[in-house]
Amino acid sequence: MVSTVHGTPGYSDDKQQLLARLRRIEGQVRGLQRLVENETYCIDVLTQVAATTKALQGVGLQLLEGHLGHCVAGAAAGGQEARTTELVHEATKAVERLLRA
Repeated sequence: MVSTVHGTPGYSDDKQQLLARLRRIEGQVRGLQRLVENETYCIDVLTQVAATTKALQGVGLQLLEGHLGHCVAGAAAGGQEARTTELVHEATKAVERLLRA
């Protein structure tokens, strides 16, 4: 689901850092593919899956922190009670999705 809300994302100040992290994760996924192609021992592959998952969770948490610190806090500081409530609800749903992953 893609949000249609406009404005500067909360992560914009950290965009380059996020992109670098995502490129490293992309490399980890390519490494996983090589491990499977080379028929690496299952537990070794699973260990790398766990590391990649942890890295993605870190990106998710960073994005969530940006959302809370920028979008939610901005709406609250601007006295936009309904918007703040909506953004908190969105964040809660995002956390639920992260926890299920």
